[in-house]
Amino acid sequence: MDTKTTTTGERQRKKPNCPLIGQDGSIFNLMGIASRTLRDNGLDDAAKEMCDRIWKSDDYCTALGIIGEYVNITSVDEQGHENEPDEGMKMY
Repeated sequence: MDTKTTTTGERQRKKPNCPLIGQDGSIFNLMGIASRTLRDNGLDDAAKEMCDRIWKSDDYCTALGIIGEYVNITSVDEQGHENEPDEGMKMY
């Protein structure tokens, strides 16, 4: 897992990669994906904090900015398909 470290106040937070580009753009969907990514990386408190801040935000752009403070926003194509749902058997 690639992570970047940023300084927020006096604490440091690791930002896991999160495949949001190419997903359904509903803020509720994006918040859920980002929250799941944080929880999968042991950042449960950060996931709750992020969601609380998004619920209090005034608009879509602000909410996206908040998500970007917690995760590295990547494309679904950049993830190596590790976070995509299982599509079952493929027929060729």
